[in-house]
Amino acid sequence: MPKLPSESADRFVLERIFHAPRDMVWRAWTDPKYVSLWWGPKGFTAPVCRIDFRVGGRFLLCMRSPSGLEYWNTGEYVEIREREKIILTMCFADANGNSVAPSYYGFPESFPETMLDIVIFESVQAGKTKVTLRRDHAESLASQFGEIEGWNQSLDKFASALNVLLENV
Repeated sequence: MPKLPSESADRFVLERIFHAPRDMVWRAWTDPKYVSLWWGPKGFTAPVCRIDFRVGGRFLLCMRSPSGLEYWNTGEYVEIREREKIILTMCFADANGNSVAPSYYGFPESFPETMLDIVIFESVQAGKTKVTLRRDHAESLASQFGEIEGWNQSLDKFASALNVLLENV
């Protein structure tokens, strides 16, 4: 198993509380129907969202920018604890799901080729869920390359996707 992100002070960690029960938050995070509504920063779409949600399963996601540029991600699910925790690897990919170096998308050599994410889902109050995303590299690196801003925008879109899910229940 890949090395887990440490609890050091300079690790990239985001927390957000959503006004929805944990099972709904889990579904919106794992069901391709809803992931396609929120994957990527503001203005981006997710025209491709393939998820084999099981330990050892892989995913392939495409983010399309407002100008039409496509950015692909792939990875593998390392650990899944139903409605509690997901550990996954993530890297850049081409449209066929082949891993590519970060330089393929203009990132420098210093950007990690593979990232390890831990996503934790906690019920915090009646009808509310806290999601914590912890990545295995420094917050300073994430800030430098816009990951923090991008993830925060994605989480804003996630809240909207949750509303769609809640309306359809």
